[in-house]
Amino acid sequence: MPVIRPIEKQDNARLTELIRSILDDFGVPRIGSAYADSALDDMYSAYQMEKSAYFVIDDNGTLLGGAGIAQLDNFDGPVCELQKMYFAIEARGRGLGTEMMRICLEKAKEFGYEKVYLETMPYMIAAQKLYERSGFTYIDGPLGDTGHYACQTHMIKQL
Repeated sequence: MPVIRPIEKQDNARLTELIRSILDDFGVPRIGSAYADSALDDMYSAYQMEKSAYFVIDDNGTLLGGAGIAQLDNFDGPVCELQKMYFAIEARGRGLGTEMMRICLEKAKEFGYEKVYLETMPYMIAAQKLYERSGFTYIDGPLGDTGHYACQTHMIKQL
């Protein structure tokens, strides 16, 4: 059974490749989405800042996905963002998304955040179903400014 664990420095190259390939598979625009984030090139370092964490799904040394939380960019207040939650096909439908969400929400509470915000693509229906089951509700527009203007679906959850 795969384990969910904190990101390690040696995960960087494989995680970057995995996330970009998943984004390509979903037809996510390369500009205005996570694809263009400079953080993708060094995810380990990107999540070493205060009140942030990133977790990966490790299946005997093979990464199957990940997700993280960090303070919402360009927003003043106790709101974090659920970030870069992507899973390889092999990880889907196995309950790993639900477990990853539980871990991320628990960490957000531990850090003292009051709300969790996320952005996604309108056609990522399976992901939205997970978010809804986890207590997220749709909001009319973006919070903060993540630079992900291609992501037109916005959701939030009160912790």
